Amino acid sequence: MTGMIKSGTGYNDIYNYRNSKYFIKTVIQAKKWVQKNGKDVAIFAGACQSYYEALLSAGANFASSPARVLIDFMDPLIVAEKIATTDEYKYLTIDDIEEELRNGKDGIGGVGTRGKKHNVTIL
Repeated sequence: MTGMIKSGTGYNDIYNYRNSKYFIKTVIQAKKWVQKNGKDVAIFAGACQSYYEALLSAGANFASSPARVLIDFMDPLIVAEKIATTDEYKYLTIDDIEEELRNGKDGIGGVGTRGKKHNVTIL
């Protein structure tokens, strides 16, 4: 089960979230791997009612859920698909995607990333 602990009283306390600490640790490890290997990746982290601010602080490009709402299971897939099919020279933000998400910016937020689609010209 994801989300906030019912008895929790503060949005800014990691102990009030069931799984966010694991998402945060994973984002930190992913960022270390990216830096070590010189790769260009986009990181989406979180689940319903995650500690959104901490996920972004850890280094995620996109995360759920700024308004601590339940997100649609398709929303992370929509974000990933947009990143994968956006040309590498274009910077993608949540503003470019929000209309396709069930709860828009309440469910998914982030700082953005460059697209990952590489255009190859075959002569």
